[in-house]
Amino acid sequence: MSIWLIGAGDMAQEYSKVLNELVSDYEVIGRGKKSATNFKLVTNHSVREGGLSIALKDSKPPAKAIVSVAVEDLYEVTIQLVKSGVKRILLEKPAGLDKKEVENLNQTAKSHNATIMVAYNRRFYKSTEVLRELIENDGGATSCFFEFTEWSHIIGPLKKDPRVKKTWFLANSTHVVDLAFHICGFPKDFHALQEGTLSWHPSSRFCGSGITEKDVLFSYLADWDAPGRWGVEVFTKKNRYILRPLVELQVVRLGSVKIETIPIDDQKDKLFKPGIYNQVKAFIEEEDSIFCSIEDQLMHIDIYNKIAGYN
Repeated sequence: MSIWLIGAGDMAQEYSKVLNELVSDYEVIGRGKKSATNFKLVTNHSVREGGLSIALKDSKPPAKAIVSVAVEDLYEVTIQLVKSGVKRILLEKPAGLDKKEVENLNQTAKSHNATIMVAYNRRFYKSTEVLRELIENDGGATSCFFEFTEWSHIIGPLKKDPRVKKTWFLANSTHVVDLAFHICGFPKDFHALQEGTLSWHPSSRFCGSGITEKDVLFSYLADWDAPGRWGVEVFTKKNRYILRPLVELQVVRLGSVKIETIPIDDQKDKLFKPGIYNQVKAFIEEEDSIFCSIEDQLMHIDIYNKIAGYN
């Protein structure tokens, strides 16, 4: 088995820490000297500089690849990998910056018999795993609420590609939205509203409600002009479960208003960036039941565009 890690930035460093534990050998493909030097200092793993095109020209493509480059480069890098013959790819979210990119990725993967999994690592949190089990034991979810407020005063000044900031909901907020729908089912019918505007994003306030394919009622709110944080709350006939922060699990039991913390064995989420260890392990072992595939992401993109108000 051969694995390439594409990218040498901060997120790629987190993947490298996990790969150091799980595999005997892998190759890191980066572009510049500065990022390569810093990567080696942090991970003690060397980087092949010069970029993906040169690496593919000089070497046989790997069996598997993890793509952890800048959001605006995810699409082009992954298309290049698939066309070179790589059959299994773990691709950082959101895979593409619009529906056309995600659609092209899905079609290219199909035509080359390749598998692309989108790296929504919060599906792999220990808190999420325990919550799924508790909901099942309770007889299923009945309703759900989630919040995806972003800190616009922090994001606004960031030096990022304007295309990424313009689609920030897709590029970042879908982490929590994907998690809520992963747990409770994706919508079969819903209503979405947007208000406000930012210099870098078309809307700043969002709310909506609907029903999922599992017949779970849901609602959401996000106000990027106000204080807030990500959170998911799932209701059953016995309990109200709270993920806020998402790595922790709390419960309010029927007949009580007391918020209790549920202890979880989250050692891997403390040793590594949360969710990454279990996500990479599942990717390597080809255990795909929890993943969002590129085909799934294509089905979800219209939902995300409706929530965000994107054309």
